[in-house]
Amino acid sequence: MPLAQLLKRTKSPRLGLDISSTAVKLLELSKSGGRYRVESYAVEPLPPNSVVEKSVTDAEAVGEAIRRAVKRSGTRAKEAAVAVAGSSVITKVIPMPASLSEQELEAQIELEADQYIPYPLDEVNTDFQVLGPSEKNPDTVDVLLAASRSENVEMRVAAVEAGGLNAKVVDIEAYALENAFGLLASQLPDQGVERTIAVVDVGATMTTLNVLHDLKIIYTRDQVFGGKQLTEEIMRRYGLSYEEAGMAKRQGGLPDNYAPEVLEPFKEAMAQQVSRSLQFFFSSSQYSSIDQIVLAGGSASISGIDELIHQTIGIETIIANPFASMSLASRVKPQTLSNDAPALMIACGLALRSFD
Repeated sequence: MPLAQLLKRTKSPRLGLDISSTAVKLLELSKSGGRYRVESYAVEPLPPNSVVEKSVTDAEAVGEAIRRAVKRSGTRAKEAAVAVAGSSVITKVIPMPASLSEQELEAQIELEADQYIPYPLDEVNTDFQVLGPSEKNPDTVDVLLAASRSENVEMRVAAVEAGGLNAKVVDIEAYALENAFGLLASQLPDQGVERTIAVVDVGATMTTLNVLHDLKIIYTRDQVFGGKQLTEEIMRRYGLSYEEAGMAKRQGGLPDNYAPEVLEPFKEAMAQQVSRSLQFFFSSSQYSSIDQIVLAGGSASISGIDELIHQTIGIETIIANPFASMSLASRVKPQTLSNDAPALMIACGLALRSFD
């Protein structure tokens, strides 16, 4: 169950809208029986510096990109679910008396929230979710409290509205990823049950490691590393603009020395980064091994990166594809979606909010 419904729900189709540092990713799903279908999707690049370290700095520019993504996708949906970065959210599990009704619980949490949140309460958006009975005390329930600075939420909502949509849900990226993770179950050992899986999302500027045990997130860490480093090296080496370098990276057409001299060193650096992220996890938890690595994010589409990481670290590595068992609407091109699939995990988790 995903977490932060910082804005209330309604029951109409909802677009998953992932606003990353370099692109807006839009996805619309439908469901028939137990099967999902991809109705529409689009990935639209963002102007430089309109999102900096996962914070929206230019809502108008992001809104324009959202408008273009909506047009390109052909969707008619007007409601969206977006997410704030985990690094901008404080989460805390707190015990509460099991006898309280939901309204009493809400009132009690409001009274006690300032103990757990290091910002003035009028500057934050908060939400909570009951996780279930506390292990230590049967008379209490564990409640997950989430808080984000209002500006983080408001800038995302402003960008969505500037793009002509209504932001109906604001989630947290890690929980959106956890929500989509269930779609990968068939590709995991024992369907992920009682297994420890590392999901490494290599974006443009940040690499996020999320470790899940028994399909629940137990650890998250961001590191500054991403595909932008490869794009910048292509620019430098071949005298291209940032846009041209990004296009060449995706579509090919670079000189013969590109693969051995530019791409391979980047792939090796990426494998080292994954290894380093896992070492941080092992050193700060009781775990000393993981069962599988799942690669997500734009850089996961680089040919052969899964084999290289498998060889380097010695752990089976797969590329995330949450759409493997979904049907596709006729306007969705299978090959294009397959290429973009690893970068659409968060958008997919957000789109699934339509079916809560």
